[in-house]
Formats: sequence, structure tokens, C-alpha cells
Amino acid sequence: MAQTNNNNNDHLQLREKVAYGIGDLGYNFLLNCSTLYLLIFLTDIAGIPAAWAGVVFLVSKFFTACTDLVTGTVLDNRSGIGPRGKFRPFLLWTALPLLLLNTLMFINFPLPVALKTALFTCCFMLFGAFYSFGNASYGAMVPALTKQIQDRAELAAWRQGGANTGLLLCSVGFMPLVLLFDNPQTGYASAVLIYSAIGVLAVLYCYARLRERHIIRPAERPAQHSGFATFRANARAIFRNRPLGVLALANLLTLAAFNTKLIVQVFYAQYVIGDVSMIAYMSFISIGCIYLGVLLVPSAVRRFGKIPVYLGGIAIWFCGDLLNYVYGDSAVRYILFTSLALWGSAFVNSLNWAFVSDTVEYGEWKTGVRTEGLVYCSLTFCRKCSAALAGLIPGLVLAWSGYVPNVAQTATTKAGIANLMFIYPASALLCAALLMLCFYPLNEQRYQHIIAELAERHLNNRIATTQEDSL
Repeated sequence: MAQTNNNNNDHLQLREKVAYGIGDLGYNFLLNCSTLYLLIFLTDIAGIPAAWAGVVFLVSKFFTACTDLVTGTVLDNRSGIGPRGKFRPFLLWTALPLLLLNTLMFINFPLPVALKTALFTCCFMLFGAFYSFGNASYGAMVPALTKQIQDRAELAAWRQGGANTGLLLCSVGFMPLVLLFDNPQTGYASAVLIYSAIGVLAVLYCYARLRERHIIRPAERPAQHSGFATFRANARAIFRNRPLGVLALANLLTLAAFNTKLIVQVFYAQYVIGDVSMIAYMSFISIGCIYLGVLLVPSAVRRFGKIPVYLGGIAIWFCGDLLNYVYGDSAVRYILFTSLALWGSAFVNSLNWAFVSDTVEYGEWKTGVRTEGLVYCSLTFCRKCSAALAGLIPGLVLAWSGYVPNVAQTATTKAGIANLMFIYPASALLCAALLMLCFYPLNEQRYQHIIAELAERHLNNRIATTQEDSL
């Protein structure tokens, strides 16, 4: 029988929102080790050429992007859902493999370069597959936690706050941990083990504290065939979900911009500014601005709506990058303009998660098929593609500009690093803003209309089911 736990007027408690945010802190501890430091580990420690290291990112991230689609199908078609819920169990099941694989990626085995490259690629692919099941389940369960727009906006803010905390602590603490050891290989392995262990504990805390209230069980869905036919029906519903398509493309662009900056910043600090330790104190200032943005998201959404706040965040971020490229020739101005850009990014990255929950209901309203998992994983497919680009493009640009590890760089190489830090992200942001401004069709008023219609449909389905059972 179809079942939705509790009524649609229930609001989440503060402790649940905090626990949800801690979950993304954990996932960012796990993910940011590779996002921030794997490329420089591969080039400067493992001795892999920069272009090959970029290919490691491309192959691994594209593979895990494809596994996201499998993950979505598995989540949408789970049967025998128990008291732990539809999505939460995957947080538990993937924790230990993520810990082991993340650590393995930062061990420099004494192997030939080609074999070593293949080994890193395989480990990165496996890490991505397990991360896909865990993190996709974490994100896809938002519609099962609450139906309230404001709760979802606050969950998105708490999630972004957890993500920013993970990014801050990873930016500030990882390299100092590495530098505690005389042998950099030992330092990297030890640092990633510490961060991964804490990350797994945070994910398990999130698992223990949340409860799925609004589970749409299989009996409440239209009759569907199993196997390939089910996937085909779900995929058809995804392709008819216009807001999701626009949001996915915008995410690809904004995340490619954000991840490229994260990957390149250690090269920029070490080879352009000449002080890799500055990442630690710069992160306190700039990511503090992200916190300020995250705190302002719920009130800004209440006053202006999600789309205007999202576009405003892109405008701030864009201006910060352009100002840095033109005027950021001193450390003070560089930190100031970077903080401005990251403040704007807080609005964009926070609202991405609020938008995706809305597209779940739009898809069900439009097609009659509810696909929380595949909707979320379609979005993460584009986000993983953006991560692949964020690893490939810096690797190729570094190789083309003549990058040589652990030596002073030429003016050409420094210019290439600066372009990666500012011009490429600003161009991607401009395209994302145009997409959302011109093509995203789902505003607050239309969403409320959709929610009301869906509630009426669910009520009619339950009445019909009760009448059939009584005959």
C-alpha cells in the first residue's frame, strides 16, 4: 500500500538540519582530498606527467558520472524498503570502502609510470562509484525528509554550510599535516587517512540522526515493467523534465568553474605567489565569506525568491574573478577579490540543492513518474562531468604552457595558471547565468501549484487503493 509518513505540514527540527549539514561536511572531507590535492600529488609526488594526470581525472570522473545514472535507477526501484528508509542505508553501506579507497589513492607505489597511472585511475573510479551511491542517496532523500519549501531551502543552506566547513578545514589543515613529515609521500598518506576517517564518522552521524518521513512506496507509482523497461520509462520522464535539464547544464558550468579554482589554487599559491602556506590563512578569510553567504540564503530566498538570489550570486562571483584578473597583483587585493567571488558562490552552490528537490515534484507532475534517485543522479552526472573537465583542462593547460614540477615556472606557465584561476571560471559563469535567466521555467508560484495538484493526486490514489482493497 502506498504510504507517506506524517503529514505535509510537519517541519524539520533544528537538530535534523544540523545533522544533514554534518553529513556533507563528511562527504566533503572525503571528496576534497582528491579535488584539492590529487592532481599535484600525481604530478609532484607520484611523478606522472601533467597531461596524463589530467586524463586520470577525465576517465575516472566520466566513469563515475555514468555510475550516477545506475545509482539513480537502483534508488528509484528499490523494493522491500525497511524502517531505515529508502535512501539512508546507502550512507552506512558505503562508508568503509570510501575510507579505504581514498587513502589508497594517495600512496605512491614503486611502479612504472604507465602502470602507476592505470592503478590510480582504477582506484579513483572505484572511489567514485562508492561515493556515487553514498552521496547520491544523501542528496536524493531531501524530498523524503520534508515537503516544505522553507525547510528545503534551510537544508540546502545547512548542507552548503557543512560543505564549506569541510572545504575550509581541508584547505587549512591538509598541507600543514603533510608538511609535518619529512617524507612528503608519508605526509600525504597520513593526512588523507585522518581526513577520511573523520569524514566517515560525520556521515555515520548524519545517518543516525535523520528519518525519512515522506517515502513514496512502489505501490503508489503507476504500474511499470521491471528491468530495462523501467529504466527506459524513468529515462523518458527525465528527458521531459525541462527544469532539470536547464539546472544540470548550469551546474556543469558553475561546478566546472568552482572545481577548477580549487584544483589550481595550490599551483597558483606555490608557483605564482610563491607561498603555498598562504592557502591556510587565505581560506579562513575567503571561506568565512562563504559562511556569510550561506547564512543569508534563507532570508534572501524569502524576500526575493530562489532564481533572483541565484543570479545575484553569479553576478557577484563573476565580478570578483574579473577584478582579481585585472587588479589582483598584490596579496591583499587577491584575497579581497577572492573573498568577494566566494561570497557570491555561496548563493549559487547552496541553491543548486534547493532547485533539484523542486524538479523532482515537477517531473512527477509532468509525467506521472516519480524518480527522486534518477533526478538527483542526472544532476550529479553533469556535476561529475564538470569535475572531469576541472581535472582535465588544468592538466592539459599546464602541459601546453610548459609546466615542470618543483622548479620556478616561466611567464607563459604563470599566465596559463592565472587564466585557469579567473578567465575560464568567469566565462563559464556567464553562460550559466544566461541559461537560468532565459530557460529555467520553475518559479515559486508555479511550484506551489504543482505541489497542490500532486497532493490531490496522491489523496485520490489512496482513496482508490482503499476502495479496491475493500472489494
